Amino acid sequence: MLTDRQPRTRLGRLLAGLALVFAVSGTGLVAPAVVAPTHTSAAQAAVYSTCTISRCSAARTARTGWSSLGWPTSAGWYSWPYGQYNYTGGTFQNREGQLPANASYNEYDVYSRARGASRDAYRIVVNRSTKETWFTPDHYVNFYKL
Repeated sequence: MLTDRQPRTRLGRLLAGLALVFAVSGTGLVAPAVVAPTHTSAAQAAVYSTCTISRCSAARTARTGWSSLGWPTSAGWYSWPYGQYNYTGGTFQNREGQLPANASYNEYDVYSRARGASRDAYRIVVNRSTKETWFTPDHYVNFYKL
């Protein structure tokens, strides 16, 4: 039979055990912070005038595909050949100012997938007025002009 005190005792044991783990690992009683970066500063990013890395060919193919769809501007899934889909996230904000300023951009996925599947890091970013296009293989860290 559980008493009112037993759940708190279990919690106390759990906390004591965690404190012991941190003490033995040399980190004290405070767990180390593990935070994945959500974006990279502009100082770490690079913009290249040409695209000669691997997957540039796939990015060019995606550019052709999105162009044939009329460069959709609203975020969502779009039908792609062979029963696959591709996603556009809509507006790319250019918050870090890596691409030319005073322009509006849209971002598009490079690789098609099943509708609703997780997105990967490969994108193309397109200037809405000039259609100038950049490929980013690492989710907006580096940009390669196509």
